[in-house]
Amino acid sequence: MSISENNSAEFYELTNSKGAVAKVIPFGATLTSLKIPAKNNQLIDVVLGFDTVEGYEKSFQLDGKPYIGATVGRYAGRISEGKFELNGKSYQLAINNGVNSLHGGIDNFSQKNWTVELVTTGENPSITLSYVSAAGEENYPGELSVSLTYTLTEENELILDYKATTTEDTVINLTHHSYFNLDGHQSDVADQDLVVHAQKVVETREDCIPTGNILEVANTVFDYRTAKKCPQNIDNTFVVENNDEVKATLFSPKTNLKMDVYTDQPGVHIYVGGNCGPDLKGKENASYHALSGICFETQNFPDAPNHANFPSSVLKKGDIYTQKTTYKFEAL
Repeated sequence: MSISENNSAEFYELTNSKGAVAKVIPFGATLTSLKIPAKNNQLIDVVLGFDTVEGYEKSFQLDGKPYIGATVGRYAGRISEGKFELNGKSYQLAINNGVNSLHGGIDNFSQKNWTVELVTTGENPSITLSYVSAAGEENYPGELSVSLTYTLTEENELILDYKATTTEDTVINLTHHSYFNLDGHQSDVADQDLVVHAQKVVETREDCIPTGNILEVANTVFDYRTAKKCPQNIDNTFVVENNDEVKATLFSPKTNLKMDVYTDQPGVHIYVGGNCGPDLKGKENASYHALSGICFETQNFPDAPNHANFPSSVLKKGDIYTQKTTYKFEAL
């Protein structure tokens, strides 16, 4: 029920009365650790991470930048050739993923030092971080002011509340990029059960750019409406209904931990297959690999600015962007 700061490492700690602990750093507004009590009161760190801020900084020097625990923006996912039109004007974004723009460009939100605006203690402790993205940063229009509040509830929920405003019309798509593992960050997710409550999935080309088509998941490898083992490799956006129901669930038969994902976003992007590489060790000297964790990136669809049939990603001057995502944990 408290928040403490380790000044030397910029780690802010949130603890609830159940013993759950979340740690956040200003670099990338990143979640570095999330320890959840299992049935035997053992605390299990269910997200991948690094012991130091330097570890996160170095991870962005890897070829396959893993974005471990980071807040992603201005635009999560890919934008085809980094191009889009808004209000009759063409924009060319920075290219950082083949010929495309990924996760906001080269020097994106995940690599910025956010400002800690507020910390609350007591029941449901929280931390609010902010970042102001200058007009023209990564060639996006408008000065964008963003805030993110992490709240750790007494029900072992981690709630993420995003807000943003802009000085001129722009596009926006924020998400969270933790790699979850209910057996602990030093294990793998191969034997964990995945459910995605989605009837449809966004069709993509080989380079993960959407074709514009929305496909039914029935009779395809994307049908996770009933529990299946985590896939070995996936990088796809599932279309979810905008309601209060669970959008996705991860369950570990080993620890009997369950995580339910709630969001008000139209998509849950499931990603497995990231690799930190052998030269960069994770927390507690862990060697992370392609099956170390699974991401549930709640967001709009990739490349939405270029598809009129996708939900609008435009934030207009004077309007407020909001997003809420909840990761709820339960020991069964």
